[in-house]
Amino acid sequence: MSIPSEASPATVPISAVMQRPLWRDTFSSLRLHNYRLYVIAQFIAYTAAWVQRIAVDWLVLELTGNVALVGLTIAIQFTPTIILGAYAGVIADRFDKRATLMLAQSIIGLLSLSLAIITIMGVAQLWLVYLLVLLMGIIQVFDNPARAVFVNELVGPRHLRNAISLNASIFHSGAFLGPAISGALIVAAGSGWAIGINAVAVVIGVIILASMRKNELLIAPRAPESKGQIREAMRYIRAKPTLFWTMIMVFVVAVFGMPMPTLLAAMANTVYDTGASGYGLYNSLAAIGALLGALASARRASLRLRTIIFGAVLYGAMMMLAGIVPVYGLFLGVLIGVGLSRLLLMTAAETMVQLSSNLVIRGRVMAFWVMVILGGQAIGGPLMGTIAELWGAKLAFVIAGGVPAAVAIGIAIVLSRSGRLTVTVAPRRTGRWVAIVPKHQSRAITEPITIVDAEAMQPEPRKIKLRKLRSSLLRSSAKRRRERK
Repeated sequence: MSIPSEASPATVPISAVMQRPLWRDTFSSLRLHNYRLYVIAQFIAYTAAWVQRIAVDWLVLELTGNVALVGLTIAIQFTPTIILGAYAGVIADRFDKRATLMLAQSIIGLLSLSLAIITIMGVAQLWLVYLLVLLMGIIQVFDNPARAVFVNELVGPRHLRNAISLNASIFHSGAFLGPAISGALIVAAGSGWAIGINAVAVVIGVIILASMRKNELLIAPRAPESKGQIREAMRYIRAKPTLFWTMIMVFVVAVFGMPMPTLLAAMANTVYDTGASGYGLYNSLAAIGALLGALASARRASLRLRTIIFGAVLYGAMMMLAGIVPVYGLFLGVLIGVGLSRLLLMTAAETMVQLSSNLVIRGRVMAFWVMVILGGQAIGGPLMGTIAELWGAKLAFVIAGGVPAAVAIGIAIVLSRSGRLTVTVAPRRTGRWVAIVPKHQSRAITEPITIVDAEAMQPEPRKIKLRKLRSSLLRSSAKRRRERK
């Protein structure tokens, strides 16, 4: 793995293996001891965090009966990310990531335990719930970027792509499994005990992090303290289409599509009248789709911007379909497709962002990534909750899918025009019926080129220019010699 210089981390090519793994290597990163421990900790942490989040949402719904106030809970939790997220990225690049995770998780565990106790005792009030959620959101700001880039120190460049894909799969699988478990716990024991699960999970996670083999960690170089590091990361992201357009697309999905727990709660409460048990069922079906998507994403052979664009269109279509199907049984089936398509999209997007950024600046890039996702949900939670409250959950589902799909198509048009691309039909012998190629090559038989980091392709044109210049100089020298003779 090339390590960038301190002065210009945006100018160094990034090495990454982009080929389909053998079946036995689908989860090759799990062969590493520390990463196996990390995966266990991640799975427990993500799932339990979603158990708590859904329990808190349901608690607010029980206290107020207002879906819009449930959306406000999401906004309160994620707003600190918008304000402090960039600074958290700087800290992730400067300080020990494992120590940062252990400290942040310990504080979150204490806050979760406090929220669980007041809920079980029946003394929870809306303002107190909001206060504890806000405090957890502030601490989570510093946890997220450190967690995202810590995987680099666990696996090294050889297993990096597989580990990033698996890590993203675990994150988004937890986003589906957690609500399913939470729905069952709420029915069986109440919201307070479901919230308490997160406090227990945090203790387990801290113990696992502490038990890792420190001598096997591949500690990344830390960014030096200097001015303008946040602006540097912003310029870095803006200069790379693989980062900039991916984050734009994910932000739209986060605003409109990711407040799905709020939408599913509205479906269970106002459309199908199935209560907490139905809410748990909906999330369980989405979790099945997410697990299928996790396996598919680990075996993805190539990754391009078009992968993310197509994924966003597919996810949008599934969300719209969930909102318009007239039969309850069909709605349940479509939820599997929603989980599958969302996990494929988000895993591809996170892998693209991580593999398109160098190690010295990756913490800051991932901080902006987290800001995009959580900030989008902070905006989208109240927005989609209000839409569901005013116009109904079915229409909210259609909007939640329609807007991301429309934006994805718009981005595809912008990219095709800026890159002067066109769609061409290829002969059968090429193995592809349809290919996206430059317009001047539309009549030629070409194979699409997979590019993870466009910078890795920059040195080649310079070599060609140098060869041409050298050939020209040699011809001129030979001509002068002939003239002298």
